[in-house]
Amino acid sequence: MSSFTEKKNLILRNLQEVLGEDKLDVILKERDLKIYWGTATTGRPHIAYFVPISKIADYLKAGCEVTVLFADLHAYLDNMKAPWELLELRVQYYEHSIKAMLTSIGVPLDKLKFVRGTEYQLSKEYTMDVYRLSSSITEHDAKKAGAEVVKQVDNPLLSGLLYPGLQALDEEYLKVDAQFGGVDQRKIFTMSEKYLPQLGYAKRIHLMNPMVPGLAGGKMSSSEVDSKIDLLDSPATVKKKLKKAFCEPGNIVENGLLAFAKHVIFGLFEPNEKFKVSRNEANGGDLNFSTYEDLEICFSEQKLHPADLKASIEFYINRLLDPIRQIFDKPELQKLVANAYPAPVKPKKTDKNNTNQQEEISPNRLDIRVGKIVEVSKHPEADALYVEKIDLGEEQPRTIVSGLVNYVPINEMQDRLVVVLCNLKPAKMRGIESSGMVLCASIENNGIKSVEPLEPTEGSKPGDKVFVESYEQGEPDKILNPKKKIWEQLQVDLKVSNSCEAQWKSNNLMTNAGKILSKSLKNVNIA
Repeated sequence: MSSFTEKKNLILRNLQEVLGEDKLDVILKERDLKIYWGTATTGRPHIAYFVPISKIADYLKAGCEVTVLFADLHAYLDNMKAPWELLELRVQYYEHSIKAMLTSIGVPLDKLKFVRGTEYQLSKEYTMDVYRLSSSITEHDAKKAGAEVVKQVDNPLLSGLLYPGLQALDEEYLKVDAQFGGVDQRKIFTMSEKYLPQLGYAKRIHLMNPMVPGLAGGKMSSSEVDSKIDLLDSPATVKKKLKKAFCEPGNIVENGLLAFAKHVIFGLFEPNEKFKVSRNEANGGDLNFSTYEDLEICFSEQKLHPADLKASIEFYINRLLDPIRQIFDKPELQKLVANAYPAPVKPKKTDKNNTNQQEEISPNRLDIRVGKIVEVSKHPEADALYVEKIDLGEEQPRTIVSGLVNYVPINEMQDRLVVVLCNLKPAKMRGIESSGMVLCASIENNGIKSVEPLEPTEGSKPGDKVFVESYEQGEPDKILNPKKKIWEQLQVDLKVSNSCEAQWKSNNLMTNAGKILSKSLKNVNIA
């Protein structure tokens, strides 16, 4: 391929944003582009990885030199994800997985360069640049840059603040013109554009993919089992997960199946190949789509049933996964998978005769329920407190005191459905005993605090149990022992996601009616 226009169109196809397009034009007119894509070797790769892998195929078709970075050191710095002892095994698994994915879509491996971060990130020169960068970048900028990528906690480790700077330096040490990644890394990219020139290094081009929705409608995540399909899932498991996938008739926005078709399936078709939907004659017969746009229009007009779309996506996913399953059918690779991602071992419960045994701290110990505020008034002794009578499906409403006067008008509290932690030990608040806590999304910026009570899905009713996905089994403690700080240990991992979903360690808080949400606050704590 020699046409400048053809090369540029391939490089930019399906991207959400490009920073430095002018520089891209200049380089492409002189020579082929040098690009790197990095992946932190933490959770197991899933089918969403085909989105960047498909773009790597585009870059290679455009004549680009592509480096794939297995970011093992970044994985360690990403707070609470991968201990050192598993990193080597996970790097091996990632390398086999990525190469198997590229083989699956017909990308020759001899055109690619594979690098591990620790091959150069522990060198004297790189280390000195880390110190130089650390003397320039502010804590605020470092934290802001990693907000979408590094796990956010109230008291972040210094390692998480270093992560974005290392990713910026990788551009210089890998000697590339451009870095490719998801749009969730935009803040890291803009930080590198600001700070690399201060070290005397060139500002790079940044190519950004959109974030593809998961099967549940939100971001596809390694930690949310039902939101993603693992590369080694069996055909039966693929069918089961797709059956649960969110696919509302006519909805083309929060549709992970359509997104996968757009960003992966159509991009990998051979010339003149069409997207086929097999249907029996009673349902209108087979459909064939030459372009993704035609498929999207057909679905949006509800001329294509979700079940038929799911069946077609299932066929193409299995076509992609079959070569990978065959590669990993070897005993040595099966052993690698088992060692790199061992099954979690549950801590032993407390034995009264052995105080050295660890007590299991799991979210199913929390008694969280939907409540309805049937009566509310201001606390007679505290201007910032409400005294609420909340129906929790019990014989009598509970009295609960909440510090929400400055955040929610009293008329909006009356008859409101809320989410209540019910098994805290009752405590007096300015003379009135409170028997629970209304859970809220909360954040403080520059001394200004924002608070929103969590909201149950429409259809929830007082007394409905709120559970954490994957932790539905087990009975909650009757009363949480305050000396053991069970609530405090669990609360640090209660967050609101980027899509306003209440979660514990990325597992959704749910009732049988649906998800628990915040009204507008995103990426904040729950308290």
